[in-house]
Amino acid sequence: MADECDVSQLVTAFLLNTCRLPPRPSIHGIQAAVVCSVLAAGRMPTDDDDDDDREAAVIPLITGSVAEFYIEPMLPHVGDIDLMIHSNKHLVIPRGHPPPTQLPAEFHNYVRVFEIIDSHLPGYVYLELRYLLTQSTADDKYNYIEYDEAMHLGHAKRDGRISWITHGPAVITNYIDSSLLSVDGVRCERCLVWPSQASDWPTRTKNYGWPDSATLGRVVNDKMNLWASICGDCHSHEQKLF
Repeated sequence: MADECDVSQLVTAFLLNTCRLPPRPSIHGIQAAVVCSVLAAGRMPTDDDDDDDREAAVIPLITGSVAEFYIEPMLPHVGDIDLMIHSNKHLVIPRGHPPPTQLPAEFHNYVRVFEIIDSHLPGYVYLELRYLLTQSTADDKYNYIEYDEAMHLGHAKRDGRISWITHGPAVITNYIDSSLLSVDGVRCERCLVWPSQASDWPTRTKNYGWPDSATLGRVVNDKMNLWASICGDCHSHEQKLF
């Protein structure tokens, strides 16, 4: 009987023989970098931000196929540019968790902190405004005041000069130039602490063994960033984790 072939070895051999590392940045990667630069140079319009605040910033992250494809396949598999976008004036924490006294350098000196509140839908939560952090000029630590009245975080105001298509939590921008990919942007909020609502994520069934246990350990134990996506057309202001 012939030896059974290891499927993973066949796939590896196929990829090595038919694909290569890109010899130069791809046109899609360049477009994604340009879009990020334009966003970073502007601001994220939100209902609670002061339009004259020059320190407010948009922080975009490239995700999806443009960020993850490190090889040049026989056929292109990039259909759009996926971006995650958050404001440096917002932070999310689990309910009951004390507000932080120190934050990464990219945060604003005034930060609105929202608590994660359970909702009636699995995987969805409310983000309720709870604290305002102000940075001290003496030691760069943050002090906080608690809001008297809770408010739920809703979607951003739309710029009337731009035509956007809303698809679930994403806002899709299409270009007249057919050589440019559409941009699929999801507004997110940054969370520096692993919330209980996502406690089952490391043990969920993973297709094809990805992410592996080492990656899961880094995400959970090293407290990597967690992002809560904001559904722009969700009138109840429920937000989805993961």
